[in-house]
Amino acid sequence: MEKLQVSLPFIHEHESHAMRAAPLRLLTLILHGTSGGSMESYGEGLSCISHPVSDVCVIIANARLDPSSSTIYLPTTRRLNRTVKPYAGKLAENAMATVTPILVRGSQSDEAKSCSVHHNVPAVVFSTAGFTSNLFHDFNDVIVPLFITTRHFESRVQLVVTDLKPWWVKKYKPILNHLSTYPVIDHKQDSRIHCFPGMVLGLKYHKDMGTYPSETPNGYTMSDFKNFVMQAFSLDHGQVPPVLEVLKRPTLLLISRRKTRVFLNEEEMIQMMREVGFEVAVVSAHRMADLQRFAPMVASCNVLLGAHGAGLANFLFLSPGAVLLQVVPLGLDWASTNYYAEPAGAMGMRYLEYHIVPEESSLYHKYPPDHPVLTNPMVIHMQGYNVSRAVYVDGQNLRLDLKRFRETLVQAMQLIMPTP
Repeated sequence: MEKLQVSLPFIHEHESHAMRAAPLRLLTLILHGTSGGSMESYGEGLSCISHPVSDVCVIIANARLDPSSSTIYLPTTRRLNRTVKPYAGKLAENAMATVTPILVRGSQSDEAKSCSVHHNVPAVVFSTAGFTSNLFHDFNDVIVPLFITTRHFESRVQLVVTDLKPWWVKKYKPILNHLSTYPVIDHKQDSRIHCFPGMVLGLKYHKDMGTYPSETPNGYTMSDFKNFVMQAFSLDHGQVPPVLEVLKRPTLLLISRRKTRVFLNEEEMIQMMREVGFEVAVVSAHRMADLQRFAPMVASCNVLLGAHGAGLANFLFLSPGAVLLQVVPLGLDWASTNYYAEPAGAMGMRYLEYHIVPEESSLYHKYPPDHPVLTNPMVIHMQGYNVSRAVYVDGQNLRLDLKRFRETLVQAMQLIMPTP
């Protein structure tokens, strides 16, 4: 890899050398570790990491962002033509089709427009298109990668959002404010030419809802990320939900689905949960939409329970000592493990899961008992994501065996109640 040259003509002369250099040194840390991808250096301070899920380019040189053409200009006569879609979703064509491509080009002195705004900190450019609006994808595709990419700047970084959804920025404002002290720049609405002393285009991605600490600038773990989220939402991440008080019934928060993977015997389940000793609160997607109100509710509960789905991403707000209990539908073992079980373990959380058997799935009444849908889900998965999604994600509901499920609830109770 070529040595990266740093030049700073866009920074005001009255700023100290330390103020100018420190953020730029932090840019080089992003290039450490490729997480299964490959890295190319284009010279002139531009290096890019191509990962199976995301592309990220680091510019350690002055750069001009022209929103009108979605182009970043570098001051060089060298021929550069690198396009990046700044969203971690390369494996999903339908998601990437909604992401605005950003072009990095070399510019002659008379090609790039004059700077309208001079910034003294680097920029990080990312998109809120793709699968955003799904809580799991919000965190997995954007927020965890954004944390990996920017946390070590200690808020001295400018966030630039393409395909900006105002409601998304509002929803995650506590997180964005904890990553940057500057107001978010809307790439399309702010048409001025912004000049930066360095830039990150795209977000560094490691794995599903996870980090590789050895490849993060400061060795960040998922426990660090969870603590960061708790702090951003002003939750007391050191407080264990109160179950020690006399006559206090521990609270179970039940995520109630209304379209797919619905609990068909939900009322009977709730009655049984109460018999086991839980105070039960039932929440739907509408109630979970306002995170600034809902996150404290999650932090105060003892058990978060739901069928595999995006709502379980609220486990990030659980307090120490609480339990995530995931009901694993038929055919969704891999996703349940990779999206929630393993991340929960990485964050040191208490985790339980209940695997349904074919008789507990609505698919049992749609297919013969010996059909691969019921007996060998891998055969269905081998036919492609769209096929398996239609069957297992969108096409089944659940009727739990209450006697068998009761045993898992008792386990959860034993985990959260103090040992005599």
